[in-house]
Amino acid sequence: MIKEFAQGGFAYIPSVFQYSAGVAALRGFEIERVRFSRPVPLETGFALAERHISDAGRPLNAFCACELRSPAPFSENGFSDFNQRYVDGIRRFGLFEEGENQVARSTVCPEIHPPDSPFFYSFCFTRPCRDDFASFVIAGSAEAPEGTTSYIENAISAGDTSPKGLARKAQWVLGEMERRLSRFDMGWEDTSSVQIYCVHDIFPLLGSELFPRLPQGIGLEYHFNRPPVAGLEYEMDCRRVRLEILHVV
Repeated sequence: MIKEFAQGGFAYIPSVFQYSAGVAALRGFEIERVRFSRPVPLETGFALAERHISDAGRPLNAFCACELRSPAPFSENGFSDFNQRYVDGIRRFGLFEEGENQVARSTVCPEIHPPDSPFFYSFCFTRPCRDDFASFVIAGSAEAPEGTTSYIENAISAGDTSPKGLARKAQWVLGEMERRLSRFDMGWEDTSSVQIYCVHDIFPLLGSELFPRLPQGIGLEYHFNRPPVAGLEYEMDCRRVRLEILHVV
């Protein structure tokens, strides 16, 4: 099931408290992605996003997706506390109506040069377009189903970072990406960018599991990052966005 959020110009896949599973621009709109040139703290990122969206002549609730970075993987309770802080930030954009989160999100943790505090890596918002270009952002998923009482207790091949364990994790996450894409009647052939977050050796999986799924000419963007909850090992997200800009700060 997807829901339309007409005020923001996008539809979304309802999911869990902290984010939706994905967003897609409604007819007459497209998604623009804005990446910051350097890390900006969470509150600064919200302020810069607010200014950018306003300068583009869009309402603040056009904010539809973001990518965040954190110092280290959270405990499950710590992740819940962080999510509450983040949701308080998007509420002021006119989002999170009636307890449902419209915004897609990825949150991961750099293994090298970790930040001192959570920061914004990028954000997305909708803007009008004159053609029928279909754009979407699928939220990040690690190797555990959403909406359960515990990520770790439900993780695929929990604690197993052997080649077989990593393959099972990757296969499950790829399947979750495909489930989310299908909600918008999309598939891998429609993506313009795919991102992977892992600190283990996933090279053997590139030829067996990953590249065979992707359209010709599309590569993978690899980040030496961990998923946001301690004990999870592999995360992905993907998108189809025509306009991506660098916001120099």
